[in-house]
Amino acid sequence: MTKHIRVIRILFCLFGFVFIACGYKFAGSGTFPGAVQSIYITIFENRTRETGIEKIFTDDLIDEFIRKSEDVLAGRRGNAEAILSGVISGMGIETVFHTGTDTSDEREVTIGVAFELRDRQKKILWANVVLESKTYLVGLTKPETEKNLRDAIIVLSERIAEKAFNRLTSDF
Repeated sequence: MTKHIRVIRILFCLFGFVFIACGYKFAGSGTFPGAVQSIYITIFENRTRETGIEKIFTDDLIDEFIRKSEDVLAGRRGNAEAILSGVISGMGIETVFHTGTDTSDEREVTIGVAFELRDRQKKILWANVVLESKTYLVGLTKPETEKNLRDAIIVLSERIAEKAFNRLTSDF
């Protein structure tokens, strides 16, 4: 074995020990609050004017759980140690770029979701609010603008699901 390869191996081992010693772990790789082993996710409550987004947000959170910790999902409410619920509490849209006084070219949508994890006795084990924003282009027609808004909402839903899962399992 050459001296160069030995040095690389030693550096690689030292690098690994530094991360272990510092307690480094990947986001979302911790445990669930209250040592919960099974969670049921309810359909989100939608308090915005945007119809149907509660299904998008619920499905994206379930998908995030399946990707990162599928075995914790309970198929039925009665089989779960805890219930995770979400409320889409607000959605705002602002113009971020415009060419004239009455013409906007780009808008930003901001969505806030409040999460709660409760045990069977309805005690809150974890609560958090995730707020995310995304810009989208204003189209030449109203349907084009609405499609761009819907696409932005889908991106926000995925981001919020990922953030919520990571915060839920952060062990802080």
